[in-house]
Amino acid sequence: MIIVMKKGATPEEIQHVIDRVEEMGLKSHPIYGTERTVIAAIGDKRGVDVTFFTAAPGVERAMPILAPFKIASLEVKKERTEVPLGRGVTIGGKRIGVIAGPCSVENRDDLLRTARVVKDAGAVGLRGGAFKPRTSPYAFQGLEEEGLKFLREAGDETGLAVVTEVIGENTVELVGEYADVLQIGARNMQNYRLLRAAGQSPKPVLLKRGFSSTLQELLLAAEYILSQGNPNVMVCVRGIRSFETYTRFTMDLAAVPALQEQTHLPVVVDPSHATGKRSLVTSLCRAAVAVGADGLLVEVHPQPERALSDGAQSLKFDEFETMMKQIAPVAEAVGRTL
Repeated sequence: MIIVMKKGATPEEIQHVIDRVEEMGLKSHPIYGTERTVIAAIGDKRGVDVTFFTAAPGVERAMPILAPFKIASLEVKKERTEVPLGRGVTIGGKRIGVIAGPCSVENRDDLLRTARVVKDAGAVGLRGGAFKPRTSPYAFQGLEEEGLKFLREAGDETGLAVVTEVIGENTVELVGEYADVLQIGARNMQNYRLLRAAGQSPKPVLLKRGFSSTLQELLLAAEYILSQGNPNVMVCVRGIRSFETYTRFTMDLAAVPALQEQTHLPVVVDPSHATGKRSLVTSLCRAAVAVGADGLLVEVHPQPERALSDGAQSLKFDEFETMMKQIAPVAEAVGRTL
């Protein structure tokens, strides 16, 4: 259920309701808005009547949450969440955040070159995989901690927020020492132990939609993270598996406004993994901005033909610069900025 506090409710009144929720064996999640506070009461609510809270000082109303995902729901929080990436940058507000870089961290020099280029073009974050969960056991699996060190160096030099993947609960603490944002890939969207571990981390989380997952399943996966106390979650649309074979996956752009009708969490689009084709990425970036994406996750490589992973979908430096110039007027047309 959600308990909506009156505008101007005192800290003591808010704490009284939190204490009352927890006395009933429920878990409280206070959400502090600009005008009022909402307290989500999560857990087994059998025998708990919403009217128990309506007489409490400072309470405006209490009501059940209808959505299966609770904390992620717009029923609980009407205001859009802005997730801080660090470096004074957020995703979810008026500014569209572009996170760019190679699929995999391959070596220090190429990563530094890429970071400088995407920063100069207007990106706010640097992506790159140090740990790479690959379909084939013989494919490049990443540089692991050495790659994390290269990412941290590139982030510190350029001022970009570092976004990189965690592939298991045992990597969350290590990756968190170097990264600004923890990414959970599509293959791990329903790795519930990993989701819980990420929810206990102080770092923001970028959660990708699974290949064959519904939007409800994506938001329930986000709920696992939120329920552990981490409020800074972004959901990422990266294409779903369908009968089409021309593209790597099918880019479901309708998912962007559909998610925004259900959740306050920022929605990021990854057109690189969706298409698997460099020639289609820029067009989908323009389209994603037009339908309301809060951020873009784009693969960029100095020499895509030599990339150890996903070179076919990685933009060259000049192509990334052109893409950034093309999405700027689209962003302006829909009331956003880069």
